[in-house]
Amino acid sequence: MLFCSPSTNRKRLVSGRRSGERLSMSRKIGMSLGDDESDDEEAAPDSNDDDGQDDPYELHFANPDDGELSRRLASIQGGKWSNEKQAVGRQTNLVISVPEAAKERSLLRPKLSGPKKLHLKERLAKNISHSDFESEAAQTLAPYVFAYQDVLASGRTPQNAPSLRNLSALHAVNHVLKGRDRVLKNNERLSHADSAEVNAQDQGFVRPKILILTETRQMAANYADAIVEVFKPEQQEHRKRFDDAFRDPLDDRQTMPEDYRELFGGNNDNSFLTALKFTRKTLKFYSGFYNSDIILASPLGLRRIIENEDKKKQDHDFLSSIEILIADQADGMYMQNWDNLQVVFNHLNLELRQAHDCDFSRVRPWYLDGHAKHLRQTILFSAYITPEMNRLWSAHMLNVAGKVKLTPMYAGAITEASGLGIKQTFSRFDSSSPGDDPEARFKYFTTAILPRLLRTGAQGTLIFIPSYFDFLRIRNFFAGSTLTEETSFGTIHDYSEVSDQRRARSRFSNGKHSILLYTQRAHHFFRLKIRDVKRVIMYGMPDNPIFYQELVEGYLGTSISEGKIEAAEANVRAIFSKWDGLRLERVVGSERVKSMLAGAGDTFDFV
Repeated sequence: MLFCSPSTNRKRLVSGRRSGERLSMSRKIGMSLGDDESDDEEAAPDSNDDDGQDDPYELHFANPDDGELSRRLASIQGGKWSNEKQAVGRQTNLVISVPEAAKERSLLRPKLSGPKKLHLKERLAKNISHSDFESEAAQTLAPYVFAYQDVLASGRTPQNAPSLRNLSALHAVNHVLKGRDRVLKNNERLSHADSAEVNAQDQGFVRPKILILTETRQMAANYADAIVEVFKPEQQEHRKRFDDAFRDPLDDRQTMPEDYRELFGGNNDNSFLTALKFTRKTLKFYSGFYNSDIILASPLGLRRIIENEDKKKQDHDFLSSIEILIADQADGMYMQNWDNLQVVFNHLNLELRQAHDCDFSRVRPWYLDGHAKHLRQTILFSAYITPEMNRLWSAHMLNVAGKVKLTPMYAGAITEASGLGIKQTFSRFDSSSPGDDPEARFKYFTTAILPRLLRTGAQGTLIFIPSYFDFLRIRNFFAGSTLTEETSFGTIHDYSEVSDQRRARSRFSNGKHSILLYTQRAHHFFRLKIRDVKRVIMYGMPDNPIFYQELVEGYLGTSISEGKIEAAEANVRAIFSKWDGLRLERVVGSERVKSMLAGAGDTFDFV
């Protein structure tokens, strides 16, 4: 393995800093000593447990082969990937992609049932058990995670989430400690030799190497717990302050679904940014960003600093050297505001705006060459995959080590409601492109679905609308069209006040409003119990298949069980286009979706 030697004509990315700027880091940016660290703890490496040249850390970050790296980068820049699809068991599919120039013969990696082959630091190997690899998802993903490949994994559940979280925390801490030891050993070498004789390019531009994104403070606290469990520090500085700020009592309401309690239970504030620093014996909470190893943040919290209204307070340099990004509950981020996450990705691994006292002689060559985004590992866990996540996969997950996408096989949410005897009709409409889809959907709904509904009687009809912009258009149509001028309707949307929600539910239940317009994000955030529903019309497929079950089993099923309607009278009508494949698959199942998207006929009935 050839060590990458520094180029003689690299561009100096930052030439200085503002006069009088307070230095946040010492010249040795990787393991600087802050004012609060006057002892020698920081200066001592963990141990001499180097794993050698077959260690993925060595191959990917520390000593990548120049020629191999150049070939892989050329493949990525040319959009040339080798792809392989593999079934893992009966319930999971893997799509594995590597740059076309890669030498791997087989892209599939065998499952791991334990930590033996993970090239862990010795102190970490002592702290973990096989229980961390209990879930099927963790066993499947571990080989790719520890090989520094990008991972987009759907099928995350409250049940497998702890295993995925522990796996990610182990990988993150292992990465931090390997880098820390390398820097400290090189510091020692430099102190006893002529600096010209020592190649010590072992760092990025700034110290933070890990970015962990969660949607809520409570989930960030869960990651902090996982990190502590792996690292087992002798001391935890400012831990109580952290717990006070990031934890609240968990939501134990059994009337709410488990996925809702996991996402919104405890402290569900979604604007935060904090950092952790490792020394040999201590884990320090609330360390300064530029003197930290791991950043814990929400996408919104980061965006508020990146795009701060006060330009003097804008900052994203602390994201310039992120080598592992972990985003958990990406589906929650999608429901909140996907643009927040997009802004974060757009500001990763950029050139420094200020020097931050960077010692460029210690910076790894591929940082200086502007290739950091191609060596960064990105790990996303989500309950399901959306088109936006697939675009992120294509545009930002461009790792020279390759990437893997995990998708489960779906039985379909309709199978859960099949025992109720409710007729469920799916109607496909023509749509020429994703850009034209909103217009085609609106036209189909207002000309083919709504007139028939109003002729046959609309009392007790709930219209589920995934997009807020579509909701606004439908609401305005109901308010201004002659077709609906004699139809009373109510609305519950993303921004409805609690009092407005109660009023709309009451008027719908007592029949004053025959139709209720209900948005996907309203259901995501409130999970309302709406009574006296006799018919459900889905303007589009829900992203979350659990929502389909809750609308059909929960709303219609309750009306049937309370004797408000017979099962034969209740019905579901859902409209979709060929661009709804991901959502439709989760509702009708993987075996049915292909024929429904492209097969003969455009109407499909299930009971």
